[in-house]
Amino acid sequence: MKTKVLLLLCLSSLLAQAHVRLPRLFSDGMVLQQNTNVNIWGWADPGEEVLLIASWNPNDTLKVKGNRYAKWKLELPTPKAGGPYEITFLGYNSIHLTDVLIGEVWLASGQSNMEWSASAGIKNQEEAIQNSTYKNIRFFDVPKTSAPFPQQNLEGKWVESEPETMKYFSAIGYFFAQKLHTKLDVPIGIIGSNWGGTAAEVWMPESIFKKDSLLQNAASKLTVEQWGPNEPGAIYNAMINPIIPYNLAGVIWYQGESNTGSANQYEYVFKQLIENWRASWQQEIPFYFAQIAPYNYGDNDNGVSVRDAQRRTLSLPHTGMVFTGDVGNFENIHPRDKEAVGLRFANVALKETYKNYEAEVYGPLVKKAYNIGKHIIVEFSNAENLHFKENKSLQFEVAAADMVFKPVKAKLKNGKVILKNHKVTSPKYVRYAWKNAIVPNLRNEANLPASSFMIEIE
Repeated sequence: MKTKVLLLLCLSSLLAQAHVRLPRLFSDGMVLQQNTNVNIWGWADPGEEVLLIASWNPNDTLKVKGNRYAKWKLELPTPKAGGPYEITFLGYNSIHLTDVLIGEVWLASGQSNMEWSASAGIKNQEEAIQNSTYKNIRFFDVPKTSAPFPQQNLEGKWVESEPETMKYFSAIGYFFAQKLHTKLDVPIGIIGSNWGGTAAEVWMPESIFKKDSLLQNAASKLTVEQWGPNEPGAIYNAMINPIIPYNLAGVIWYQGESNTGSANQYEYVFKQLIENWRASWQQEIPFYFAQIAPYNYGDNDNGVSVRDAQRRTLSLPHTGMVFTGDVGNFENIHPRDKEAVGLRFANVALKETYKNYEAEVYGPLVKKAYNIGKHIIVEFSNAENLHFKENKSLQFEVAAADMVFKPVKAKLKNGKVILKNHKVTSPKYVRYAWKNAIVPNLRNEANLPASSFMIEIE
C-alpha cells in the first residue's frame, strides 16, 4: 500500500510540473496572418491533450496531443483582419493570450541597413518618432543571437508601435508597416530579425553547404570579424529557424554590403538563400529586397557587382527589388533616408502582393542590347517616360571581348537608349552606371533610377 501511495504521489508531482508551453512568438499582443490556416505549435508531455479555443470561433475547439518528443502542432483557421481576440490553451495547465490581432505579418531581415533604427539617426528623426503611435502595428524584435545548432525558441516579445518602441526597431520595417497599415487598413505585424555586418551565408542553414561546393567556396572567403559570426548557419540557427513555420505574408530583405568581398558569387548565394527559406516555410513566400546603395567601397567594382547580382536575382518568381541608387551616401554605408526605402518596399508589396497600387514601383531594368549599324540599342522595362536627369548621359560604356570599357554618348528615342559607338570595334558588352559610388541618371515616370547593369550585346 505504501508503495502504491508513493507512486501516486510521484505521479501527482510529475503531473503538477507538466504543462503546455508556447514559443515566445505566441504571446499577448501578437499578430496572426489573416484568412488562412496558421501554424500553432509548442510543447507538452507525450500524450498530453492540448485544447485550443479562439474567441473568434469559440464553438470550434481544436485538439492535439504531445508526441513522443513532447512537441505538438496544429493549424488554426483565421478570419479576415480584425481583433483584438483571445486564445486559450488547455492541457494540464492553461495559457490565456489576449490582445491578439489578425492581419498581415512580414519578416524584415538583413544586415545593418535593415537593422538601423530611428534612435541611430535617420532623416526627419524627431517627427517620425513623435508620430509613431499605432496600436494596430506590432513589432517583434529578435535579439542578436547565434548558435551552432538549430534552435526551437528565441527571446523577444510583441509590442505596439509607439515612440519608445519604434525608435529602437528597424526604421525601414516601421515605415513599411506604416504604409501598409494606412493603405490596407488592417493590423500589421513585423518580425525584425537582423544583424549588422553579416554575410548572406550565416543566414542559411549549415546543412545545405555540406552538399554544395559552390556555397562551400563562397563561405571559405568569409573573414573573421569582431561584430558578428561568419560561420554558415550561425545566425540562421538562432534567429530564423525558431520563426519557422510562423505564417508570413512575405519577407523584406536588405543585405549585401558584407558580401562585396565575393561579389561574383553573390547571385548564386542569394538565390540559394531565397529558395531555401521558401523550402523551409514550405511556401513560395514573396521575397522583396533592396539593392545596396551607392557607396565608396574603394578601388574596385565590388559594390556595383553586388547590385548587378541583385538585379539578376529578379529571375526568381515572386521577387521584387527596391531601387536605392538615388538615396545613398558615398561616404556613409548607412544612408539616413530610411523612409524612402521603407515606403518603396511598401509600394512593391502593395503592387505585387496586394494588387492595391497602380503607379510604377520599379526603376528601369535593362531587357536587352543589340547592334543596328554603328549604334547599339538598349531596351528597358519599366521605361514609361524614360529620361536623363539633368541631361547627363555618359554613364554608358561599351567594350569588345577584351572587356576594356569606354564611355559612349547616349540619347533617347521611342523609349529606347541609343548608344553612338565610334570607339570600340566589334562591341560585345555594354554596361551602365558601373561604379560603386554613382547616382544613376536614367529615370522613368516615377523618377526612379535605373539599375546598374552589365550585359552581353546580342
